[in-house]
Amino acid sequence: MRQIDHHIVGGAGGKGRLSDIFDPNNGGVQAQVALGDRALLDRAVAAAKAAQPAWAATNPQRRARVMFEYKRLVEANMNELAEMLSAEHGKVIADSKGDIQRGLEVIEFCCGMPHVLKGEYTQGAGPGIDVYSMRQPIGIGAGITPFNFPAMIPLWMGGVATAVGNAFILKPSERDPSVPVRLGELFLEAGMPEGIFQVVHGDKEMVDAILDHPDIGAVSFVGSSDIAHYVYNRGVANGKRVQAMGGAKNHGIVMPDADLDQVVNDLTGAAFGSAGERCMALPVVVPVGEDTANRLRAKLIPAIEALRVGVSTDAEAHYGPVVTQAHKEKVEGWIQKCADEGAELVVDGRGFTLQGHEKGFFVGPTLFDHVTPDMESYKEEIFGPVLQIVRAADFETALELPSKHQYGNGVAIFTRNGHAAREFAARVNVGMVGINVPIPVPVAYHSFGGWKRSAFGDTNQHGMEGVKFWTKVKTITQRWPDGSLDGGNAFVIPTMG
Repeated sequence: MRQIDHHIVGGAGGKGRLSDIFDPNNGGVQAQVALGDRALLDRAVAAAKAAQPAWAATNPQRRARVMFEYKRLVEANMNELAEMLSAEHGKVIADSKGDIQRGLEVIEFCCGMPHVLKGEYTQGAGPGIDVYSMRQPIGIGAGITPFNFPAMIPLWMGGVATAVGNAFILKPSERDPSVPVRLGELFLEAGMPEGIFQVVHGDKEMVDAILDHPDIGAVSFVGSSDIAHYVYNRGVANGKRVQAMGGAKNHGIVMPDADLDQVVNDLTGAAFGSAGERCMALPVVVPVGEDTANRLRAKLIPAIEALRVGVSTDAEAHYGPVVTQAHKEKVEGWIQKCADEGAELVVDGRGFTLQGHEKGFFVGPTLFDHVTPDMESYKEEIFGPVLQIVRAADFETALELPSKHQYGNGVAIFTRNGHAAREFAARVNVGMVGINVPIPVPVAYHSFGGWKRSAFGDTNQHGMEGVKFWTKVKTITQRWPDGSLDGGNAFVIPTMG
């Protein structure tokens, strides 16, 4: 059976624990991944520590040239990467290519890193005194990434971390690890020195080893909120800089004046695309007013029933299977829970099977109506192809729902009213807002990050926030005394002059 190994300097060596990798389309085991331990991490860190000083000393434009070549190589291998990703994750090929492309957009941002790294300068801050600042890498960083975006999120983290001069160690999800390893191989092919981008596999043992390692200065994490909270607390307790992105329960507010045909089109993609396994999915829709709710529901039902669920290689499928049998059971458990809580089950996706793939991890599209904020199924993240309708009597009630929810990742409002959109964007207590945009993931030169239990730490992913996270600022105050110019005067601190 195929085995996926670590991508570290000198190779993994030895034998350790193995974890099964499933084919979500048929339920079978297709490969196994090696799970590392603290000793293996020590080797990766030692290699990173040896390589990082020279990489940091490489001038920024040369590091940027590696990013340019890397972008070219990933684009040249797009089909291979997408097929590899779909085979382990289950998302359809089009979604896999989107996963890779969104990561590449951050690599494009990294190609301009020489400009971004320019510091600040003040001439004449005091008598003969100049002050300037520089951004320097933190040394060795690590990324712990989830199964749902095995290309995009590693590139978000690793691209920025290495472009500014750090070495980076990636611990991807053990459920779909092949693409992260291939991304590491392509970095070497692009000209990145050995030891700068390495990949280690593992479970909680490896996560704890990363959080405890004294030579790892910063850790970036994306996953569930409970684990994000754990990662943040343990990492900070060990003196590390940590950004930990957690779960979400994103809402879509539908005003009475919204274009409902466009809303339904957007919702079917945002709620059910990639089988709902996105932290920026839109699993809750909030129509304002009973008339809006009834009209929206009437349009949603046939649109949902028309969705095609298929294997990941089906070019006509809207989405494929979920990642594992355990996750399928979890999603179906939430469907039952929501029904038990009293919500109306309008479309039931449980029991969906595909001819010839009866053991695949498929969940059909599911729609609930009359969901209320006191239900556990509303409070928690389902992370599957399930859409819940929560009816709101007015704008203020609709605004209050996402603002008071424990998660604050993303939110959207659908309206033709500019004042309503402006008011909503200014007042809603959520980190990312879409106005007639169902999945408001910012472009790569802005930053990604939520509020409340959707994010722990003070700095967001990619963009300038990412640059700030992976660097530290050094400020220099300089003076070159010359008796003929300063008359031998004593040094005066600029703020005292």
